[in-house]
Amino acid sequence: METQAADRVFERRWAVLAAVGVGTFMSALDGSIVNTLLPALGAAMHASVAGVEWVATVYLLVVSGVLLVVGRLGDMRGHKEVYVAGFAGFVAASALCGLAPSLGWLIAARALQALGGAMLFANAPAILTQSFPPSERGRALGLQAVMTYLGLSVGPPLGGLLASSLGWRSVFFVNIPVGAFGFWLSQRNIARDRPASARPPFDLAGAALFFVGLLSLLLALNQGHAWGWGSPPVLLLLAGAALFLGAFVAVERRPEPMLDLSLFRRRVFSGAVASAMVSYVAQFAVLFLLPYYLRWRGLGPDRAGLVLTAQPLLMMVTAPFFGALSDRLGTRGPVVLGLLLLTGGVLFLSTVSSATPIAWVVLGMAVCGAGFGAFITPNNSRLLGAAPPERRGIASGVLAAARNVGMVLGIGLAGAVLTSTLTRLGPDAIPRGVSAALRLVAALTFLSAVASLLEGRGSDESARLPAVRARGEG
Repeated sequence: METQAADRVFERRWAVLAAVGVGTFMSALDGSIVNTLLPALGAAMHASVAGVEWVATVYLLVVSGVLLVVGRLGDMRGHKEVYVAGFAGFVAASALCGLAPSLGWLIAARALQALGGAMLFANAPAILTQSFPPSERGRALGLQAVMTYLGLSVGPPLGGLLASSLGWRSVFFVNIPVGAFGFWLSQRNIARDRPASARPPFDLAGAALFFVGLLSLLLALNQGHAWGWGSPPVLLLLAGAALFLGAFVAVERRPEPMLDLSLFRRRVFSGAVASAMVSYVAQFAVLFLLPYYLRWRGLGPDRAGLVLTAQPLLMMVTAPFFGALSDRLGTRGPVVLGLLLLTGGVLFLSTVSSATPIAWVVLGMAVCGAGFGAFITPNNSRLLGAAPPERRGIASGVLAAARNVGMVLGIGLAGAVLTSTLTRLGPDAIPRGVSAALRLVAALTFLSAVASLLEGRGSDESARLPAVRARGEG
């Protein structure tokens, strides 16, 4: 009976991928499209740069803080239920953003939008994992990654086009028809999963401690370069983060926790989480630093944007290819190769100077994109494959949280190195600051590649067994 039920689920897998793809595209598009609006928003609402930045910052902070919560809810109540509710919430919040009469309203609506986005982020990989047989898991996650990078690539030019022709509100209103279509697809095609009938009580204390602790940490990392790393607010936030996250770990040792800490005793799982975080540190450090260098070289926003698109374009090509390859060969090889390519691309970019041809910068961005695309899908597959089925929602939440923490760490680390270099040497030292930061990032990705290589052949073979067995049974 269970085999027949699984076969029925697998029959609808491509329609499920379409539904998840729409949500992934919409979430990625919204994350990248809003950054292009900030100058126009500041002018329209007569707000300062620091005030307008909160439109982007609050989204990142709220998404990061609630990812584990909504991932755990998916395990408890069913991933489809939480995912579809996330679509509805995201669409409603997008309408509130578009109708915002003031900056405060817009920031609050963005926080609600982030809650809906987190429900999509945290449950999408779990839905794909349960909807595809293990022999096709990497391919499915790779195609989902294509939708992510497509959204990231389309966002900036589409945002500029909409804002200039229809006004900034249209950027939020465009989510409504896209989200309604995704809601319909999800409701129609995603199978309703049935968690255990005896649902344990939700770990409210753990959820609150994690949210406050991670929020404090990310806010300190995000604002440290602006407020000063030794300033009282940043030190207070870091101390609060240590206190609340330490209490969270202590609370989670009791039965039925929000985050099953035993997952991290699985070497493959903990290694995949650490590698994912390091890879996002590298990706967002590059995306943060290169615009400063390109502007210093005299490129306008349009030309700089074209240079930066080399990275997501290559990701779109390599992610599905290496995802399918990992289904056949295992995940360890592609993960190591991807991290080494990413290291090489970052090191290549660290050699920039006033005489570096822009074509070489494009090449470096392309190598980074190829490496990240080769790494991310196999790594996601090994992480989700290492989690038991009843914990895949929280595993998806951990993966998404690692991504967001890596993003903030990458920007914070790159900003700190660049700021300290410019403080010592002046504004003409931008290439030196970029080079110093990227060399540090390359060292981190290289160490992650070595750790993944030494993870052990046995762990990779165990990850391949379900896929091999599934092909044999087919």
